[in-house]
Amino acid sequence: MKILGTAIAFFIIILFLSLGGFMAYMTLTDYEPAEVEALPTENNSRGTLAINTSFSIVTFNIGYCGLDKEQDFFMDGGIQSRSSSKEQTLTNLKAVYDYLRQEKPDFILMQEVDVDSTRSFHINQYQSLTKELPEYNSVFGLNYKVAWVPIPFRKPMGQVNSGLLTFSRFNITGSNRYRYPGEENWPRRIFELDRCFIENRIPIENGRELVLINSHLSAFDEGGKIRKIQLEYLKGHITAEAGKGNYIIAGGDWNHVLPGSDPASFEASESWPFWLEYLPEDFTPEGFQWAGDETVPTVRNLADKYQEKINFTAVIDGFLVSDNIKILDVKGEQLFFENSDHNPVTGLFILE
Repeated sequence: MKILGTAIAFFIIILFLSLGGFMAYMTLTDYEPAEVEALPTENNSRGTLAINTSFSIVTFNIGYCGLDKEQDFFMDGGIQSRSSSKEQTLTNLKAVYDYLRQEKPDFILMQEVDVDSTRSFHINQYQSLTKELPEYNSVFGLNYKVAWVPIPFRKPMGQVNSGLLTFSRFNITGSNRYRYPGEENWPRRIFELDRCFIENRIPIENGRELVLINSHLSAFDEGGKIRKIQLEYLKGHITAEAGKGNYIIAGGDWNHVLPGSDPASFEASESWPFWLEYLPEDFTPEGFQWAGDETVPTVRNLADKYQEKINFTAVIDGFLVSDNIKILDVKGEQLFFENSDHNPVTGLFILE
């Protein structure tokens, strides 16, 4: 009994030392980007965007090509954290670039693009997408860089390297990664995303600029407290740019119900998910307008695999546009969440 007790005590000590060492390593290696970081533009074009000429933008959260219709996600109440297989990940990725090649937009704003992650079998999705879409220039910025996410315990998410990707047919004179303020308490924050937006500056023939923002706000902050801080930061930034006379389009995954849309219009037996909030009424800057398609849901809840009229759905992806831009059309593409937990949205605009 004495030997058994010593063995158990030794095991407990080793366990605590291992856990302590792991937490120390994760804390010391925590990704801490500066508030503003310049990003390179790959394959930059020389094309100039013109006024009074229509152009299109697609925003698409591709869910690391692992959240297709057969998947759930542990943070939503499911059990999975990884793509079901490497083959399915590649199938989902091919479906994404096939869709984009068919649409041929002028700009693409993408979220949850993995470059070296356990959850997507270490497939470099950024590299694959740029190879399949060679006519675009591209800007990539990390917003999730963690050496190892240890949950869920049965099959942990593991290593994550993921970010935001912007494609453009037109010349980009500068791109910056802006770190959103607000973060969770330790230790949760060392395993969470480092939320940001990517700002791309596109010169216009009249001497002004299109400030194109690719954003992905927080989702699982209790009561949306961190999201409110992030929205205040974004509002200040785009208001300042509008004051310079520039054209502003902020698009992406807002993780809020967009104005003009109502989740109740989409039939579902699931109840409202805990992570979803309405966009605050005081957020929209004066003179700005929303471009979203209230008739097509852009996200589904991931408590279970997708079943039409069962999963809760809502419109959380779209564009916020300054008043010197005319919205010609906005269309959500009903793909029934075949290859991602989001549906893409296309906006058609004119700079006035």
